[in-house]
Amino acid sequence: MLRAAPLTVFALMLGLTPAMAQNGCARDAMLVMDGSASMDEKGFSPRTPTRIDDARQAIAQAMPEIAPIRRVGLIVYGPGGDEGCSGISLKFTPVPDAAAPVMRDVDALTPGGMTPLAASVEEAAAVLGPEGIIVLVTDGNETCGGRPCELGAYLAENTRLTVHVIGFRVSFDPFSWNSPEVKEYQGETVAKCLSDQTGGMYVNTETVEELAAALRETLGCAVIGLTRKTAHAG
Repeated sequence: MLRAAPLTVFALMLGLTPAMAQNGCARDAMLVMDGSASMDEKGFSPRTPTRIDDARQAIAQAMPEIAPIRRVGLIVYGPGGDEGCSGISLKFTPVPDAAAPVMRDVDALTPGGMTPLAASVEEAAAVLGPEGIIVLVTDGNETCGGRPCELGAYLAENTRLTVHVIGFRVSFDPFSWNSPEVKEYQGETVAKCLSDQTGGMYVNTETVEELAAALRETLGCAVIGLTRKTAHAG
């Protein structure tokens, strides 16, 4: 009897074809979700949904399509810490069929705290080890003194991790007081250098539909029709 290669067995267990697995569908992923205080801000109209409300809708649209084909874990950053920058919460490591737990934890999220981008991605990298996909959703810049560009260079040199960055209604502060690398990415979130360094994509999104499409493209297996305003592919 012929013995199937481990990757083929794993692909079949997930309902994937071997070709899909070879293209990276079997790589575990961590979704790193922005839960900072700014995610609770409304737009110009008081009737406008908050960023977190629209993000919940996008995740509810995208995750049921992603979960059957990739193991996904979740980290939320922002709320819950003793200090503004310590709110980094590992909700769960990559699991099959993660749609329900991802949506449950994002629905339960009460935004607060600041934006420790580098520390959150570093924790996701520690969960995944040397191989996998990290998808960072952020509405702004590093505000906790971390250095995403320095981290991206380290990951590129020492791991096979790919970091995709999704900017969601990014609010850019050119005078950010605690983002040492911010001047390198004028007009964009400094997190873009994480995707630049690791061969991932950077996608700017404004609407629920654009965010859902970006999640499908970065966490899914096939490229799903998304017109990117800004993207980098390595």
